[in-house]
Amino acid sequence: MNALFLLLALVTTDAWAHKPSDSYLTLDLGADGLNGRWDIALRDLDYALGLDANDDGAITWGELRRRKAEVATYALARLTLSAGGSACPTALADMLVDEHTDGKYAVLQFAARCPGPVSKLAVDYRLFRDLDPQHRGLLRLTHGAETKTAVLGPDDARRVFELAENGGRLDELADFIREGVWHIWTGYDHILFLLSLLLPAVLVRQDKSWRPAANFRHALGDVVAVVTAFTLAHSATLSLAALGYLDLPSRWVESAIAASVAAAALNNLFPWLHGRRPWLAFVFGLVHGLGFAAVLSALALPETARLRGLLGFNLGVEMGQLAIVGIVFPLAWRLSRLRLYRTAVLQSGSVAIALLAGVWLLERGLDVRLLGSAG
Repeated sequence: MNALFLLLALVTTDAWAHKPSDSYLTLDLGADGLNGRWDIALRDLDYALGLDANDDGAITWGELRRRKAEVATYALARLTLSAGGSACPTALADMLVDEHTDGKYAVLQFAARCPGPVSKLAVDYRLFRDLDPQHRGLLRLTHGAETKTAVLGPDDARRVFELAENGGRLDELADFIREGVWHIWTGYDHILFLLSLLLPAVLVRQDKSWRPAANFRHALGDVVAVVTAFTLAHSATLSLAALGYLDLPSRWVESAIAASVAAAALNNLFPWLHGRRPWLAFVFGLVHGLGFAAVLSALALPETARLRGLLGFNLGVEMGQLAIVGIVFPLAWRLSRLRLYRTAVLQSGSVAIALLAGVWLLERGLDVRLLGSAG
């Protein structure tokens, strides 16, 4: 019991405290040299540099512009580009602000001057390494018709690209598999939605109360139905959105994801759809797939690399999802005979999840910040 309750408590507590961060780094090697665009979340820069001068929870263009030189120095000092063993010094060309699915980002446009022709480019990425071990940098490198991608972070901060070759596709696939696993493991809204559907799978509803399921096969069948429905749904919309066939406003998508978490948790407290939870998983899974697609969409990959990224990312999401199920379901089954499971884990846990989802819904729907800044 303690293990499952601790898992639920850790997920909900961490979800209140922290939103995983990504930056998007695009490098283009052309006839005029190496040029870059780096999108970094304002909330992350605020945490590192304290950009919000008046502490009103909103970073204005004026606040960013006044610290423009400091932001550029901070970021570019944590990115090293080199070719043939020689550094390629970077210099800021311009700074803008752009909107991503999870908020506003500073856009650093910069140039890097390498001392000679570039056939091999090394990228060392150290942004927020000392502040956030979960931070990831999603890199897209273009050289003529060739595109290479990588996911960089504290445990994989350096990557060397052979630009004269068209290799490394398996490495790119592995990168996106890891990113898919990481995305669902740190995507607390997705985890809490899945947990809300899994917790009652080991129970049955009789006489307006929860009772332990009679046999393991019935409970396992319920889990398989829920997970399969969720997988089919989010895989479909992830593919459609990543390939450019489906595009909805990010605020709608993120708000709908928060609403789905609340609905799944409330269904455990007022189970009007208990026997139809696979349908609940499928309908809301369609929305979660659009949320997953935001990572790939932000990279703006060309078609061939997009298909590779989609395959790897989707595989990673499924692997991460199966790992969560493999941990939660056996624990839930073993503890389902205890009354404390139905009260402390299912009911109290669902109340906590519903409250957190309600806060997310207000934040995302109204574009306000009710929780503290991520750290």
